[in-house]
Amino acid sequence: MSYTVFVIGNIASGKSTACAYLASRGARHIDLDAMAKGLYVPGSQLVQSIAEEFGWDVLDEYGAIRSSVLASRAFVNPESIAALNAIVHPVLLDHLSTVLLPVQCCSTVVPEYPLTVVEVSAAASFTDAFGLADDVLAVHAPLDIRRARALERGMSADDFEARSSVQPCDDELIAMACHVIDNSAGDDSLFVRLDEWIEERGITGLVSAGAHA
Repeated sequence: MSYTVFVIGNIASGKSTACAYLASRGARHIDLDAMAKGLYVPGSQLVQSIAEEFGWDVLDEYGAIRSSVLASRAFVNPESIAALNAIVHPVLLDHLSTVLLPVQCCSTVVPEYPLTVVEVSAAASFTDAFGLADDVLAVHAPLDIRRARALERGMSADDFEARSSVQPCDDELIAMACHVIDNSAGDDSLFVRLDEWIEERGITGLVSAGAHA
């Protein structure tokens, strides 16, 4: 029996660390950001729609998306983010649905995973996909702790504030989740909580805790 969890969390919360840990125990890890970028096929209708909305110079000479240019225009305010989501979201949701709920036929062997982890960066704009998951898990840390972590990693204060400003507040994020893991400590207690979460749900077939290192 396969179990699917969407993992959400604001910047520097430890969301990606949690997903990497679950992957190290044998879970299938789907990064929605990476999946979306994989859909940016030069010449596709999706890429053309993005260029029409944000300017044709978001494309390079080969017709591929220039990620830095697109980010500088799409991730500046809620309106521009909504515009990009309106273009990408339907295609991404359709693709994710196909991956999570593949159509089986007589000539296709669909691999079975005990756990599939979907890493969701923009949780507020993807809530309509939560029905594809068995659980929505939020990795949470207060804003001041996340800011300190980000600055320690070399992010500028302005960059952190800009990214945080377009993300849900802590209470809003927690309200989206079925379960919450507090990662304020930022230590191995995160992995202990994840192991407990796995055990509580009776997920079997993963590498034993501690044996993945």
